[in-house]
Amino acid sequence: MVNDIPFGFGLPDPDDAEGSSGTPDNPFGALFGGAGSADIGAALQRFGQLLSTSSGPVHWQLAHDTARQQVAAEGDPSMTAGDRAAVTEAVEIAEVWLDDATSLPSTGATPQAWSRAEWIDQTLPRWKSLILPLAERMAQASTEAMPQQLPEEMRAMAGPLLGMMGQMSGVMFGGQVGQGLGTLAHEVLTSTDVGVPLAPDGTVALLPRNVTEFGAGLSIPDDQVRIYLATRECAHVRLFQHAPWLASRIESAVSDYARGISVDLTGIEQALGGVDPSRPEAIAELMSSGVFEPPATPEQQAALDRLEHLLALVEGWVDAVTSDACEARLPSAAALRETMRRRRASGGPAERTFETLVGLNLRPRRLRDASTLWAAVAEQRSAAERDHIWSHPDLLPDAADLDDPAAFAAGTTTGDWDISTLDDTDPADEPPAP
Repeated sequence: MVNDIPFGFGLPDPDDAEGSSGTPDNPFGALFGGAGSADIGAALQRFGQLLSTSSGPVHWQLAHDTARQQVAAEGDPSMTAGDRAAVTEAVEIAEVWLDDATSLPSTGATPQAWSRAEWIDQTLPRWKSLILPLAERMAQASTEAMPQQLPEEMRAMAGPLLGMMGQMSGVMFGGQVGQGLGTLAHEVLTSTDVGVPLAPDGTVALLPRNVTEFGAGLSIPDDQVRIYLATRECAHVRLFQHAPWLASRIESAVSDYARGISVDLTGIEQALGGVDPSRPEAIAELMSSGVFEPPATPEQQAALDRLEHLLALVEGWVDAVTSDACEARLPSAAALRETMRRRRASGGPAERTFETLVGLNLRPRRLRDASTLWAAVAEQRSAAERDHIWSHPDLLPDAADLDDPAAFAAGTTTGDWDISTLDDTDPADEPPAP
């Protein structure tokens, strides 16, 4: 996960059908349009309208509209009956195969084929729960730091200014989130492709257009790619359904990280002092240069480590179970497994753009180690005992167990994985220590 302070000014022009001014490469394009004064005047008028409707740390309507405009600009055809039938068939096959590979039961989720715009609409509520802690802390840190930069006699009068700054922050962050989601919508393959379930409950979803583009360079039949991805999707959904505490643990780690965000206004002021005001794009260049990246506190680093570890365990389990389900049935299973491993470990261009814009990295670093551990447990114990470990968060392997998966599988570091003596309270639900 990166530590970038999430800034951005992506203000879409509703009349810009081509979306030429709202690309992530130039987040100021929509604000300044062309060089003419009429363009600047219109942009400022739009900015004023956005401020008047801004409340909270993120202008979510702007985020939604920016993302939708971005995918529409490049063409986003609606799903056909054929698309839906192909996804349904792949999911039905995946569920049957998974029944042989894991003891976790099918959730009976409804298969859906999504366009990119539908992915934005359907996943935005879940993105809110992940992104909001970062945005709230950023807004709070800004209002805490701002008065310290003002002379003593002006601090008492800073209230209205801080209120306006909060509105501006909500608009700017909303545009930034929208740009991030718009770019990510071009790359995601399923609703769980970033490692956490983003679809509404009771749904498994694939994005046929993205799946087709993903498979185009692999020289693998489309139906094999689709079934493999459907198997991964259904495995993710089964796991999060079986371990309802898991999603809250991930969100808790993000919140813990967000609590440590601070703003160095002096450093920002010094950096901005060297920007040529006649070149609006220079500010965008400055933002992408890392100048707004604060050092992580020990508490933040601990939260990042917890998040990466959880994501590695999830991804490793899904990788191992999907391989068990597909390796004897799909000729290209091994090649698809390696492709997905590399993709999840490094991320694609859109995922890296989202990380830069929003400051949230959802990629595991120890995916292969985790997959090896889960495979070892299934081999030395059983698939049922492997899956039983997800019954309680205290049973999960730690970082040291990933270093020695054989010892964990043999039970020398875990005992008998007995949950009867464990506290039923989910530590993720407990208030943070002062």
